[in-house]
Amino acid sequence: VQLQASGGGLVQAGGSLRVSCTASGRTFSNYVMGWFRQAPGKEREFVAAISRSGGSTQYADSLKGRFTISRDNAKNTIYLQMNNLKPEDTAVYYCAADLEGYHSGNFVYTGAAYWGQGTLVTVSS
Repeated sequence: VQLQASGGGLVQAGGSLRVSCTASGRTFSNYVMGWFRQAPGKEREFVAAISRSGGSTQYADSLKGRFTISRDNAKNTIYLQMNNLKPEDTAVYYCAADLEGYHSGNFVYTGAAYWGQGTLVTVSS
């Protein structure tokens, strides 16, 4: 599956931004989808995941309440709505398909089988 992310850009602290990711190549609704991010000089980290139907979501604890993941299976697209952005949210945001991980209480997402090219989100203070 091929993933194309878009919607990144420059936003002031406290602002909002929505990034999108459109998939092609295979049946989109077969995959758990999600977002990861990588800030400069840091390791990639999990942001959010959404189930195949869209009925279940999971977020990194530090982002709950500010970020919302959603999907439209008819459009083969997932979204990440980011509100009240902070400078520490600055990162390249990667969409991912067929997420991988392990069970430890909640499911811990560590990676994915398919990755998009990333879209840069810069939050100025």
